[in-house]
Amino acid sequence: MTATSALPEKAGRTCHNVVNPFHSTHYFAPELAEEMAKLGLDNRSAAYFACRGAAMGAVGPGTITATFYNFNHELIAQHVPHIWSVTTPQQVLDARLRATDATLRRLLGTEAVESPEMAEAAKLALHAAEACARRARPLYAAHADLPVPQAPHLAYWHAATLLREHRGDGHLIALLDAELDGLEALVTHTATGRGMSHRGIMATRGWTEEDWQAAQERLRSRGLMDDGGELTEAGVLLRKELERTTDRLDRAPYEHLGAEGVARLTELATGFTTTAMNAGAFPAVLFGK
Repeated sequence: MTATSALPEKAGRTCHNVVNPFHSTHYFAPELAEEMAKLGLDNRSAAYFACRGAAMGAVGPGTITATFYNFNHELIAQHVPHIWSVTTPQQVLDARLRATDATLRRLLGTEAVESPEMAEAAKLALHAAEACARRARPLYAAHADLPVPQAPHLAYWHAATLLREHRGDGHLIALLDAELDGLEALVTHTATGRGMSHRGIMATRGWTEEDWQAAQERLRSRGLMDDGGELTEAGVLLRKELERTTDRLDRAPYEHLGAEGVARLTELATGFTTTAMNAGAFPAVLFGK
């Protein structure tokens, strides 16, 4: 597979925006909760820290805080490293893959899961991931050491995971350069009207309303947010620059895939992700303003 034409501006970001949700479907699925409960992890936060962090091994709370970035360390420390006294990283990885298999079969249906288009999406996404780099990208690097599942829908999910974590690790570099801490990153992102809602963040990230208000005040002192909680012109420009920097740091896999491959993967990913979303993959209460 060879690149035949220049990659259009934002093509990589557009592709990521439809590939990433395919990876994320399992986080909200009852199948994952059931599999984690069987391992003794019946708390949602504990299950999330375990299943996303397991590829790194039995790491401590500091590593989870550093790599996940926008969670309150105190919440993480309530569950890590205790989770590794209950189960093992390999047991979690196996359970995560079983849950993903069941989730995708439920959301997409057997025909889509076993379709030639799914196999094509897997091939394209894995090819793109060949150009991802391990250096300074701990979550990507850990997942890149895992074996690629044989079933096409799980191979595509694995590739989507690699692409997601590669871009995510790069995004954290951009956030550090912009001098935004984890909560400030969430506050400014929510203010754009995208991503998880304020209610969703409060329910999942371990922050208090006092923490949120303090973050807003820090942003106001930098001229990034106004008194009404909206981004100022400088705040809007900062968020745009963050995305441009993230695009630049994440361009390698999409340049490797080439314009035609990226366009085709975007087309296929849009179809699968739309089907999953229409099947209720994501709780509406957690997203939007």
